[in-house]
Amino acid sequence: MAITDVPALAGVHHLKLPVTDLARSLEWYRSRLGYDIQVEFVEQGTLMGYSLAHPAGGPNLGLRLDPDRARAAAGFDYFAIGVPDKAALDQLARKLDDLGQAHAGVHRASLGWILPEVLDPDGHALRFYSMEHHTVLQPGDTTTIHDPRESAERREEADRHAEADRHGEGDRHAEAERRAEAGQRENAEPGAGRLRTLGASFAAGFRTSPGAPVRGCLGH
Repeated sequence: MAITDVPALAGVHHLKLPVTDLARSLEWYRSRLGYDIQVEFVEQGTLMGYSLAHPAGGPNLGLRLDPDRARAAAGFDYFAIGVPDKAALDQLARKLDDLGQAHAGVHRASLGWILPEVLDPDGHALRFYSMEHHTVLQPGDTTTIHDPRESAERREEADRHAEADRHGEGDRHAEAERRAEAGQRENAEPGAGRLRTLGASFAAGFRTSPGAPVRGCLGH
């Protein structure tokens, strides 16, 4: 299809989730992610939903009172919310920890980094994915990723080993620097080397056989 034949789109307008309790879900999305009410929908006198907005780049989110569909949808991750980079993911994970919110931690994924298994009150599985990628896809090419989870776990384990090796090399380098600095300090002390030599000679003067003359004493 030629580029001129492609319909113009403008991103995701909003996401919508069915919930069993509007007030409970509103409080959860407020406290965990910072969402707030933009629009409320009242039908035949009954509050049936909210449109939520995010103050820092998150997609608009709709909450719809629909207990049956909420129960049916529980446990599946229908979408991933973008987060700028891994540092922002780590910060979000710490915030969730402070709130006692369970999650699966930040991990390397196929293209970027991911924070999965954040369950809202109805069990909807939210995942957060970094917009910063460690792997760049080439436009026009199809990239095949075999066994995405397993391959990402193997690469993450390799990264951990490489990081541990770097820390070990850094520790060895730091120890070498400390020893070199200690040697420089000793050499910089006035007369230190001569005193050590005299001290060694003095001590050697007492390591003699019985009856042999004592050498190295200050009186001789």
